[in-house]
Amino acid sequence: MESHVKIRNRVLIAGLATAFASTCACAETPADDVALQRIIADLDTAVFDAFNRCSEPGQLDRHADHFDEKVEFYHDTGGVTWTRDAMLENTRKHVCGNFRRELVAGSLKVFPIRGFGAIAQGAHRFCPFDSGSCDGLADFTMVWRHAEGAWRITRVLSYGHRAAATQ
Repeated sequence: MESHVKIRNRVLIAGLATAFASTCACAETPADDVALQRIIADLDTAVFDAFNRCSEPGQLDRHADHFDEKVEFYHDTGGVTWTRDAMLENTRKHVCGNFRRELVAGSLKVFPIRGFGAIAQGAHRFCPFDSGSCDGLADFTMVWRHAEGAWRITRVLSYGHRAAATQ
């Protein structure tokens, strides 16, 4: 037979859980999730359209507009940059005119961050312009902030860089 204390504790825990669940709007509605998925997918396309053409006049600036000035960029093989300017300098030196990024179809997942923005996760391939093949593959996570009517990337993790499997 359960003691009075154990029963009281179970009732208290159940009551707290119920109170928390009724006051917490922890999940977005499915319609909101679909809309957010579309917004972030469109933003991903825009960011990397400019990235892929960053050697063309004005495209690196278009790419830069998607990032917070204090963006933190963590790259498992390239290190960390702490500002948009440092990140762009690396892009200018290592990317522009050398390769393009391609999102792996079906890999983009978007998770809302209530009152802030969203987290985007996925996989991308890297395709050197000189070979035309997409021989590099990596995973990514980006944190998007929505403020003052604009979406900006505040954190980027690019990791698990590896050779893409050949078919």
